[in-house]
Amino acid sequence: MFAILFNMENLEQQMARMEQKIDAIYVSAEKSRKYMLTMLVGTIAMIVLPLLAAAVIVPMALSSLGAAYGI
Repeated sequence: MFAILFNMENLEQQMARMEQKIDAIYVSAEKSRKYMLTMLVGTIAMIVLPLLAAAVIVPMALSSLGAAYGI
């Protein structure tokens, strides 16, 4: 009888430790997800913003150069 009770207590302790480890894994995964999302947004900003700026600045520069040289 004692062996069964000891085994149940041991299982409960193991379950509690496993739950703590799963919680730690969840927290780590959420941090990783947020980091990756931040990097994705940063990468998109570094690619899209210069392209948008070039789409506006290049025509203005060509217009100014064309007017300066009478083209």
